[in-house]
Amino acid sequence: MPSSASADTPSPPAEDHWPGGLPALRAELDRLDDAMHALLLKRAKVVEHVARTGKRAAFRPGREAAIIRRLLHNHSGSLPPQTLVRIWRELLAGTTAMQGPFTVAVYEPDRDAAIIQLAREHFGALTPLHAFGRPSQAMAEVAHGSAAVAVLPFPSETDTARSAWWTGLLQQEQPRMYVVARLPFWAGPRPDGAVDAQALVVAATAPDPSEADRSVLGLELDMDLSRARLASAFAAAGLKLGTFILRREQGAPVAHGLADVEGFVTDDDPRLARLKAVQRPPLVLGAYAVPESGAAP
Repeated sequence: MPSSASADTPSPPAEDHWPGGLPALRAELDRLDDAMHALLLKRAKVVEHVARTGKRAAFRPGREAAIIRRLLHNHSGSLPPQTLVRIWRELLAGTTAMQGPFTVAVYEPDRDAAIIQLAREHFGALTPLHAFGRPSQAMAEVAHGSAAVAVLPFPSETDTARSAWWTGLLQQEQPRMYVVARLPFWAGPRPDGAVDAQALVVAATAPDPSEADRSVLGLELDMDLSRARLASAFAAAGLKLGTFILRREQGAPVAHGLADVEGFVTDDDPRLARLKAVQRPPLVLGAYAVPESGAAP
């Protein structure tokens, strides 16, 4: 007669070859949750030390983009990459708030609240957010220090004079405002039901590079300057032109243009002075990290 198995004999592997079956799997998940929580607490301690260094600003959109890009580059397995982005966006929102008050102002022109949804997606579900009916109101919140950033719809040539908020950046009023990010940062594939809109983020601090950026330039142009001539001028200056928006207001002495170009361009970039088709050297209005598409690097 065969002897009975010892009480401490390991259970045979389950069908998925994990010893102990579902109870053991749940125990392993609990262990990993505890380990991840412990690492989050350690990360928060490091953030506290960073806050004590007296750095210029808690919000560093370029560095945040670089962090997420690095993680996506190393990502593998069945966890969707957009889930990784969501986890870290909430984490970065929380650690930014640790370093001081952070409020978001939003100009929301539509009933579907698309720009508010983009702001929530990027800056966190619980970050204080105030919505306004005019872009000037949202930007004034940043200028007065009541908000850290303003989220504004991506410019279009069909915008009304009131909605063309970017023309205000050309005035260089103090404090100077800069474009610092483009939303959504996770550009695709976008899940069903995700908001299908674009926005720019404006702050009173200059942008920081992410190593894959596009810069935003403001231009004053002759009213009769053609797009073809302007495109040739950009190419001759060594600037790779992307989106270009032209505004010709009736009765205005000059036209205004908004261009985004490849790379992180600063005010002292010599290529700006080589752009001869404009009335004065372009004004650098900011820069943003190129959104992630989920494509292989």
